Formats: sequence, structure tokens, C-alpha cells
Amino acid sequence: MSIESRKPGMAQKFMFMGASAALGLSLFASTSVSAERNEQTDKKPSFEFGLIADVQYCDCDTAGVRYYRNSISKLQEATAELNQHNLAFTVQTGDIIDRNVESFDTILPYFNKIEGPKYSVLGNHDFAVPTDEVIDILDMENQYYDFSEKGWRFIVLDTNDLSFYANEAGSEKYQQAEQMYNGLKATGATNAQTWNGGVGSEQMTWLHNVLQKSAQKHEKVVVIGHHPVYPANEHNAWNDAEIIQELESAGNVVAYFNGHNHAGNYSEKNGISYVNFQGMLDTPDTNAYSVIQVFKDRLEIDGFGREQDRTIEVNTSRKQVQETK
Repeated sequence: MSIESRKPGMAQKFMFMGASAALGLSLFASTSVSAERNEQTDKKPSFEFGLIADVQYCDCDTAGVRYYRNSISKLQEATAELNQHNLAFTVQTGDIIDRNVESFDTILPYFNKIEGPKYSVLGNHDFAVPTDEVIDILDMENQYYDFSEKGWRFIVLDTNDLSFYANEAGSEKYQQAEQMYNGLKATGATNAQTWNGGVGSEQMTWLHNVLQKSAQKHEKVVVIGHHPVYPANEHNAWNDAEIIQELESAGNVVAYFNGHNHAGNYSEKNGISYVNFQGMLDTPDTNAYSVIQVFKDRLEIDGFGREQDRTIEVNTSRKQVQETK
């Protein structure tokens, strides 16, 4: 057979070219669909949760910018919005009341109307009764604890652990609080305030161990407390520097969330974002609460009312925050 006779005819050429083109289109379409699916998956959060700071209800007259009675209607408004979302959980960052223990009976039924699991943080105003009683009233498993959700670890601190208001005068923790406070006062520290507190040695050891275990599991971590720890501020926990050192050494902490300073605040240090959420209590009718969407590579804070929208990028070496509101 001649060489020419082995060459494909024109019809065969067109058939071959057509098949190749069809295969190419098929592969392109398959790749495009796969890319589109991945893009759609990245656009969808793994889960989302609600966050409320400083409801601080009291059947009391307005004092300055604090509208105590208005917290009921604001919490109702927040509840209506939060229940429109498929929340994995909702957390309130402490100070759900302002003073009288009877205020718990009034405000908690409104808080409990939020659908899904709810977690509480102890705030300095919550200690209208001793710690053990506050824990029972708020249905908390302990004064500090942790829980997980889809590869994320949430660590709830008690920054009132060493304080004058959460411990009986003369008790061991009260004496430790005096020592810590007096040391700060002697240096002229701005956070040497009697309405602040600190984290005791036993809780610090617990925090270290939880962070170590979460790192071994390759979990990303959000730590939640009542008092801020960064940047320097008169509202900060007494041993803020010690807490920051522990968070930074873990290597997998993405953010620290808190309330207490009703004006709100934000900063970033060594790859950790510190978000001080604004208090619901302040202002007569403008609310403040958030829905936080959790993605593999970021946290998106959807702020309502006075609360800002923020995007926190997950990056162990460097995180940037884009304020969009």
C-alpha cells in the first residue's frame, strides 16, 4: 500500500477534527461548570451566627446616652432580623442587665425568642448575684467554656474572674484582684478601673490547653470575652498583655470579639483582629447587633444599626480588614 493510500481522506479529516472539537468543548464545559461550582461554594458561608453586645436592660430612667428601657424594643427588633437567618448560634457578649437581679426575669424571655442555640458571656453588670447564681440564670455550663462549629473553635473567656464585683471581699480571688489592680494603679495604667477585671491563673492554663488542642486539630479560633484586650484602652481587662501573648503564641487565633466599651473599637495586631462591638444600650432608637458569616478564608461581619460591616481575612501571617460602612 502506498504512503498516500494510508493518509486519511477529507471526510475522515473532518470527522477527526469534529470529534476533537467536540471533546475540547466537552472538557471546557466540564471545567467551566466545575469552576463555577467552586466559585459558588466559596461564595456561600460554611455557617453564620448572631452577636449582640451590652443589652444592659434595666427598668430605670435614661442616664446620659444609656436608654435602659429601650433595650427591650431593640432586642425585639434584633430578634426579628436574626430569626430570618439560618444561624448556627447566637452569642451575647455580656451585660445583658444593668443592675437589679429582677431584670433577668424581664429581658431573658426576649433573648430566648432568638431561634437556635444561644451562648452567654459574663459581663461586669451581670453580677447582681454571685457568680454561681449568674451562671445558672444564664444557663451557662461554666463561667468560661468552649465549643466548636465546622472546623472553628469558639473560646468564651470570663474576664471578670479576678475582680472586686464578682468575688466576695476577703476571698482568695478578691485578694488576687486587689494585687493586680494595685499593681496597675501604681504604674498609672488607664485600665486600672474598678469596673474592669482580669483572667486568673487557672483560667489562663485552661485557655492555653484549649488553644493547643485546637491547633493540633487545625481549627481556626475566635475568642470571645466581655472586656477588650487590644488596643490599649481604659476598658481593657487588667491582664490584657498576658491574654494577647497567649492568643498570639497559639498561631491559629483569627479574632477576639468583645463588648464592654459601648462606643466600639477595632484594631489588628500580629495577624489577630480585635473587634469591640458597639453596645445595644446606647442611643434612643438606633440599634447595634451583627450577623457574622464564616467562610474558609474570612469572616464577614454584617453590622446592623451603628455596627460597622467588616471583612476579616484569615491569614496566619497577615490579615487585612476592609471597612465597607
